Amino acid sequence: MKVLFIGDVVGGPGRRGLAAAMPGLRERYAPELTIVNGENSAGGMGITEKTANALFDAGCDVITTGNHVYRHREAYEFLDRAERVIRPANYPHANPGRGHVLVEAGGMRVAVINLSGAVQLTVARSPFVEVDAILERLEADAVIVDFHAEVTSEKVAMGWHLDGRVAAVLGTHTHVPTADGRVLPGGTAFISDVGMTGSRASVLGVKPELALRALITNMPTRFESAEEDVWVMGAVVEINQRGLADSIEPVLEPAPPAS
Repeated sequence: MKVLFIGDVVGGPGRRGLAAAMPGLRERYAPELTIVNGENSAGGMGITEKTANALFDAGCDVITTGNHVYRHREAYEFLDRAERVIRPANYPHANPGRGHVLVEAGGMRVAVINLSGAVQLTVARSPFVEVDAILERLEADAVIVDFHAEVTSEKVAMGWHLDGRVAAVLGTHTHVPTADGRVLPGGTAFISDVGMTGSRASVLGVKPELALRALITNMPTRFESAEEDVWVMGAVVEINQRGLADSIEPVLEPAPPAS
């Protein structure tokens, strides 16, 4: 079974770029499950029902998120009822939304778990302890983990922690694709960060002049998503019948012009 995982979609440019790219990606990779991180899909920060539906319309099956998931208060009720939109499982249990979902794909029961790193991000529980607790009660043939974390050391540690127990640990949040994609010895596909789906003529998806203004002046600055040179970034993981990975391949390509 092939899983297509798409990194953080940034704003309207990212959504439109993904929609334009998906027909070609589906033809090339023939994924049986497509997972998209949508936590920056609404104006470059957060998610709404409208932007989530745009990702589903583009061909997404499951949407993961991260530290900006609660940016838009109008999304809270949607997160509670949208079974295939998940937020970090190690957030407070009472928060809107759920931390994992079980779907049928490729003749398998596939669990998708969303976790947040604890280093420099705010969580209620250790991601390591949380994922162990989830795995103890899950009945799934394969497990995919979106680890939305700040530092590479914590991401790499999670890969080793889950090696042989899940099909893939795919890092998100930092928007810059890393060169360490591989299958670990126990059969878990790992990469520290799959990158973002948005403008490469930007600072992590933000118009450069606005990001520079904020960095140089230390003054509040309203960010806007950059529009030019949109790329789609992610990874394709091939999962075997044992629920482990045979391969991981990065996805790094310019989005075609919107039709």
